[in-house]
Amino acid sequence: MLLTELEKRECGIVKKIHAKTDLKQRLISFGIIKGAQLRLLAVAPKKSTLEIEVHKMKIALRKEEAELIEVERC
Repeated sequence: MLLTELEKRECGIVKKIHAKTDLKQRLISFGIIKGAQLRLLAVAPKKSTLEIEVHKMKIALRKEEAELIEVERC
């Protein structure tokens, strides 16, 4: 399943990142790596932006970026 499919406040474990090199490196720098646990905190009204928490850090991702992150529910 994709990160965008999680419900608000739901937890997920990163299984794979399907992004190209530059974006993948940026996500990795935020701690979004295989095996990392994250939580979906909020979704913008038009679902254009998602707020997630990884290692106690809050990150905003565009929907297009979040759709490249494959997760498994915790």
